[in-house]
Amino acid sequence: MDSLSILKTAEKALLPIFSEIDTKVKQNLKKVLEAFKDCRVGVHHFSSVSGYGHDDLGRETLDKVFAQVMQAEAAAVRVQFVSGTHAIACALFGILRPGDEMLAVAGAPYDTLEEVIGLRGTGQGSLAEFNIQYRELALTESRTIDWEKLSTAVAYSTRLVLIQRSCGYSWRQSLSIAEIEKIVRLVKQQNPHTVCFVDNCYGEFIEDREPTAVGADLMAGSLIKNPGGTIVTAGGYIAGKAELVEAAACRLTAPGIGSSGGATFDQNRLLYQGLFLAPQMVGEAMKGSHLIAYVFDKLGYPVNPPPLVPRRDVIQAIQLGSPDKLIAFCRAIQSASPIGSYLDPVPAEMPGYESQLVMAGGTFIDGSTSEFSADGPLREPYTVFCQGGTHWTHVAIALESAIKALEST
Repeated sequence: MDSLSILKTAEKALLPIFSEIDTKVKQNLKKVLEAFKDCRVGVHHFSSVSGYGHDDLGRETLDKVFAQVMQAEAAAVRVQFVSGTHAIACALFGILRPGDEMLAVAGAPYDTLEEVIGLRGTGQGSLAEFNIQYRELALTESRTIDWEKLSTAVAYSTRLVLIQRSCGYSWRQSLSIAEIEKIVRLVKQQNPHTVCFVDNCYGEFIEDREPTAVGADLMAGSLIKNPGGTIVTAGGYIAGKAELVEAAACRLTAPGIGSSGGATFDQNRLLYQGLFLAPQMVGEAMKGSHLIAYVFDKLGYPVNPPPLVPRRDVIQAIQLGSPDKLIAFCRAIQSASPIGSYLDPVPAEMPGYESQLVMAGGTFIDGSTSEFSADGPLREPYTVFCQGGTHWTHVAIALESAIKALEST
């Protein structure tokens, strides 16, 4: 069977899974609609104020809507967050104090957190420079959480446990909500005062519950990923226990200001509308992920997650095996993008990353990974990470180009 025939076969074989995804979309959309209704969202919430951003009714109501959707005590949704990494950093610096320990329980964190923690770089005010200790539990040989070690890993000084939901630039499975719930339970059994913090990037609306619904104390993420619905222009969020949300907000603004400040620059309508669209956009991204996994597995490439298994985030990884194939794949995806199709992705340094990256991102929002994009670090085994997709049919069209490019590489 030729490669394009595999693509057509995949589309037919995945129809039952697509139907299951649509059911999850409906469940999550109901949660969003109920929150909008309960908070009596109206067109007057689309207005915003200037200057300090005090008494912004739209922003304050959006925080309540977001908190209800995430089943959290409180939330802070802000365009002032530069990225998911920035939101995560604000949470970490808001909670941790000199002498505290942070424990990462899902192996090494995402590249952009290494300088925040102090694993790379000096003189930038990392956690390490504030005498905050860091420890991480290695994954097992099968790249899963080491549950046995985790059951005794939490110490008296472990103030915060970092739970990275997504696989990042690794080959481990992303975490399910059930696994996050198990992690929280094991941590709290050892030290009930330890804060369970979840890096929730790429994971929102994948399942019918979020980490804060199963015991996580705090979580953070980016609005140009899942919860922005592909239309929010910038920002991030934090959600969880009210006192922890406020502590993180004080690092975004200043102590004494916290969540009460921050102009929204007439972005409120997009923030509300993006949240409304988010479940549908995540559903389409999951369908695209299934399609990529099915096709490239049939073509003989290692893929993660495997075909036909439930998704845990919107990332689909493919081990391409060579730098030439990684670059060719990203060029093909870029050529099938709505924006900048004429551009030629080349490997380059990026702030916060250890290795050179090659990125395909012809998206309406710069850097958006809720729209279809692909990128990967130039290091063995030359894995490309595909994310997002506003509709799975666009992913299918882009894959046609990618398959042809790999065949000629």
